[in-house]
Amino acid sequence: MSKMPESKVGSKLVIGNWKMHGGLRGNEALLQALTHGTKAMSPGLRIGLCVPFPYLAQAQQLLGDSRIEWGAQDLSSHDEGAYTGEVSASMVADFGARYAIVGHSERREYHREGAILVAEKAERALEAGLTPIVCVGETKEEREFAFTERVLSAQLDAVLDRLSVEQAASIVLAYEPVWAIGSGSSASCEDVRDVHHFLRQHLAQKGPAVARIPVLYGGSVKPDNAAGLFSVPEVDGGLVGGASLDAEQFLAICEAAAGTIGMVAAHHDHTGC
Repeated sequence: MSKMPESKVGSKLVIGNWKMHGGLRGNEALLQALTHGTKAMSPGLRIGLCVPFPYLAQAQQLLGDSRIEWGAQDLSSHDEGAYTGEVSASMVADFGARYAIVGHSERREYHREGAILVAEKAERALEAGLTPIVCVGETKEEREFAFTERVLSAQLDAVLDRLSVEQAASIVLAYEPVWAIGSGSSASCEDVRDVHHFLRQHLAQKGPAVARIPVLYGGSVKPDNAAGLFSVPEVDGGLVGGASLDAEQFLAICEAAAGTIGMVAAHHDHTGC
């Protein structure tokens, strides 16, 4: 069983998602810079990187003595068998990984992954001792038709209904509005506050332990908006895409997260929210 994530109180979690980027030489320079740059950051800040499958071994080698944990961006819903090209949760765990992203909007859209499949992947991750980062989010059209809560409920319920209370209390949830991913424009702090509050209430229906899981925001998180987003109540950190490929930007986002640990107020003039 995966270790239960720490309470959102007094900590932040920042996960970088490299997507389909990377190369051995460039990865080495980036990982070394991040290892060095995060050494002195607040102990209340937890940091992870989800890398393409071929680079799990490199992440294990270069991050093994650092505070940065690593993981995969997807995994199979099967344990093993004749599934050419698939990678199982146990294979990911063999590389010392902590995390596995499941249900990212790009997987849902480009690979037609439905809510049930995402739930199965989350269960496989937990069984292998991994912490699944379960992504939920609505499209621009769904938001315009006021379907946000309906869509998020359906995506989340498929996972919660499949998992026991103990399992559900061991996941990380990431809200990534599809319309903000890669657009350069994040959701407003008010929108993020409202959605995260809704998600927290929805999680509470599964039990108080589930209501305390980390809920991250993702969608064009950048150094200039990170502090504002991370200071919103019930935002426990971020799932960072493109900016995680740049050491300076990712370290700045991590610093912003560290600076908001313990903060309660949602609005600060210097954050842009």
